Order: sequence, then C-alpha cells, then structure tokens
Amino acid sequence: MKKKFYSWRDPFLLLFGIGLSNIGDWIYLIALNLIVLEMTGSPLAVAALYILKPFATLFTNIWSGTIIDRLNQRNLMVGLDIARAVLIFILPSLSSVWIIYAVVLLINMGSSIFEPASMTYITKLIPAQKRKRFNSFRSLIDSGGFLIGPALAGLLFMAGNTYMAIYVNALTFLGSGLMTLLLPQLHDSTLKQKNLPDLSLGLLKEDWNVVRLFTRNYPYVMFIYFLFSLMMVMAAALDSLEAAFSKEVLQLSDTEYGFLVSIAGVGIAVGAVVNTVFAKKMTTSILIGLGALFVSVGYIIYAFSTSFNVAAAGFIVLSFSLAFANTGFHTFYQENIPIKVMGRVGSIYGLIEAFFIIVATISIGVTAQLSSIKSAVIVGSFLMFLVTGALCFISIFFEKKPGAQDLEVEYMKVYGK
Repeated sequence: MKKKFYSWRDPFLLLFGIGLSNIGDWIYLIALNLIVLEMTGSPLAVAALYILKPFATLFTNIWSGTIIDRLNQRNLMVGLDIARAVLIFILPSLSSVWIIYAVVLLINMGSSIFEPASMTYITKLIPAQKRKRFNSFRSLIDSGGFLIGPALAGLLFMAGNTYMAIYVNALTFLGSGLMTLLLPQLHDSTLKQKNLPDLSLGLLKEDWNVVRLFTRNYPYVMFIYFLFSLMMVMAAALDSLEAAFSKEVLQLSDTEYGFLVSIAGVGIAVGAVVNTVFAKKMTTSILIGLGALFVSVGYIIYAFSTSFNVAAAGFIVLSFSLAFANTGFHTFYQENIPIKVMGRVGSIYGLIEAFFIIVATISIGVTAQLSSIKSAVIVGSFLMFLVTGALCFISIFFEKKPGAQDLEVEYMKVYGK
C-alpha cells in the first residue's frame, strides 16, 4: 500500500500544481478583463488582451524550444511560475493600460514557454503505461479549474474587489511553483546542461532543421499533430464570436449567457469524469479521433441554434467531447514525440498554431462584419468539421504505433543530439 502511495505521490503533486495554476488562470482572466474595462470603458481594449496571448507565442516559440530541451525542465517550470507570480502581483499597482499590456505580454510569454516545458517534464515523470490515466485526470483537473476559477473569482469580487482576485492569482502561481519544487529533477545524462551553448541564430537554425527533418521522417505523427492544432485554431476563432453570437443572434440576456457558459463547464466536468473511467479502455486513436469529431459536431449544433436550449445542447456535446480529445492528444504526443526534441517540436508547432489563430480570428471577424455573425459561425463550424473528419479518419484507419522509445532510438541514430 505504501509503495502504491509513493508511486502516485509525484503525479498527485504535479496534478495539484496544475490545478492551482488553472484556477488562477481563470481568476486572472476575469479580473483583468474587469480592470481594463473599468480603466478604459472600451470593449476593444478588453479584446486586445486576447490577442496578446498568440503574439506572446510568436515572440517566444522561435527560440524557447532550444532552451527547453537543454535545461532542467523542473527548475525552468519553477522559475516561470515564480516570475509570473511576481508580474501578476505588480499588476494592480499599474496605472497605465499600455504598461498593463506590456506586463500581460510578459506573463503570456512565460506561459508559452511553460506549456511545452511541462509537457516534456510530464512525459519524463509519468511511466508510459500510466500516461493515459494521468491525462484523463488532467482533463478532470482542467475542467475543475473552469468551474472553480470563475466561481472563486465571483466570491472574491463580493468579498473585496478585482485587485484582491489578482493577488490571489499570484498566490496560486506561487503555490504551483512550490508544488513543482517538491518534484524530482529528472536529470537527463545525455544533455550537457552544464555546458549550455549560447543562444545564437546558428543554433536556432540547427534546431529548426531538427524539427523539419523530424516532420519529414514522421509525417503521420506530425500530420495528426497539425490537424489537432488546426481544430484548436478554429475553436479559438469561433470562441471569439461566442459572446456576440449569444447576445445578437440568440438574443440572450447577460444572465442567460452566463448560464450557457456554466453549462459548458458542467459538460467539461462530466466528460472528464467519464473519461477517467473509460479512457484506459479506449485506444488513443479513438480518443483523439472521435473526441475531436464530436467537438466539431457540438459547434455545428451551436451554429444552427435558434434558442437557448439548442445552444446549450451544442455546448454540452462539444465540452463533453473535448475532455476525450485532449486526453487522446496529450497521450498521442507523449507516445510519439521523443523527449529529446519534445520542447523544440512543441514550440515550433505552437508558433505555427499561434500564427493561424491570429489569421483565423481576424478572418472570422471580418466575415462576421461583411455578412453576418451567424453565417461566420456556420462557415467556421463546417471548416472545423472537415478538419476533424480528416483527423478522425486518418488517426483511426491509418494508425501507426512506432512508440516513443522506438522513435527515440531512431532519432539518435539519425540526428545524434
């Protein structure tokens, strides 16, 4: 019994840290929106906060993979958590919205580095046979953040003000960093961490070439990766019109819209709970393929909705399915991307995804302006359906199982670094 406890001690600490930061993310998002809206009175100024995230990825992911694969990921994660906590803590003292934008950009840059670094560390820490179950629990933790974060933010607003919520968010990042500090360092003897080369254009070109060669040699793996990323791009673009669609097309009140978002949170939570029970019995290809396909089905139901009830049904379908899709994708990523290049692959493809998010968000916004919000959402939903249909077909019927360890051996033979 004691041995079993220790086998899950580190994963539990990691999940607890992820949960803290997820709750903090939601508190921070809601509080910051209100602060900027109060300072400027402009919805456009609030919308600009959402554009900062993909721009931060563009600024960091060109070079971040190079350091992620060469540094100790645990220490990097702790440093990023503490840095983000400090930056968030100083936000309430800032009086200029432009300085707030600059600090938020830095916070988002830290998050853009943290995501691929944490994925690499998780893959090292969690044994291959336990990853699918861990990822299903991670989906449950993510859904918990979606539900608890906004609720906690509301309580903090009632107890104090938006600035108190910001301070609590800083504490959640600090707590996440302390949890991560309790985890093992997992040194990789093949990495010369004490002799980290200087960051240079030549080194970046070398690492970009490694990602290019890996993509060329393993097209199935990277095509699945790209299609799933494209689905998330379309989801981000469609979500940018969510409030406008609900208010102008469905004619929902603020209360009804808030309830609709809460229903999505319940769908994610229920999906995550079911996922923890059945994910281990389902193949990774089924999880990622059917999960993604039903996410797009949910968006289509939502796009054609004419009432609250139909829109709520669409939200339930897409949010329920998202838990399975995310578990499948994370497991697929861990099974098929060698640890030694995971940071670089995740960063470069994250850079591509951020670029497409910016293009897709602007495109769907222009489409909504030139035609109508409903037609823009319908077109976007069908484009997502085509992408997820291809993802489902290829992942299930052309499934290949090289395994991350086999890829690791082949990678070292070809690239040697």
